[in-house]
Amino acid sequence: MTERIYTGTGDRGETGLFGGDRVAKDAARVEATGAVDELNAVVGSVRSCGPGADHDLLLATIQDDLFSVGADLATPGATDERRGSRVVTRFPAERVRGLEREIDRMEAELPPLASFVLPGGCELACRLHIARTVCRRAERRCVTLSRAETINPTILAYLNRLSDLLFVMARCANRRADVADVAWSPRSDPG
Repeated sequence: MTERIYTGTGDRGETGLFGGDRVAKDAARVEATGAVDELNAVVGSVRSCGPGADHDLLLATIQDDLFSVGADLATPGATDERRGSRVVTRFPAERVRGLEREIDRMEAELPPLASFVLPGGCELACRLHIARTVCRRAERRCVTLSRAETINPTILAYLNRLSDLLFVMARCANRRADVADVAWSPRSDPG
């Protein structure tokens, strides 16, 4: 017999954390974990656009990272946690440096920014901009959690850098599609 996806244990507005603790489904830790899960789904949507082998491999790695970030967030505490035969390892700082290397590599093919850039351009760039904004929301949820409970500080750095990377990826997508970034030019006449 296979295990069913539904358990009924969440029907009263609670969910389980790794290790068995029960918390409200709107608790800050669950909000942060859910925002990271939403971001992972949006990155999956970006991948469905067919961004090419270079971006697809990077986006697949990011999805793996985000799953690890979610596991870290779902495990209260600051150190690696063993729960029976399972271990949750805290998300490593090396992944932040990996994102920085990717940002530097991609920025090398882009002209310097001369103005703010509005979300837009080709479809892939638009989806990357959506992912960037969802990433910023996930970051905000994690900041809220960090003010109330201890979390791995690498998560905040990773999400901050990931939003930067998604922005640079959007610019690269436009450049590779030969579509100009949408520059913001403030209007002097509001009407």
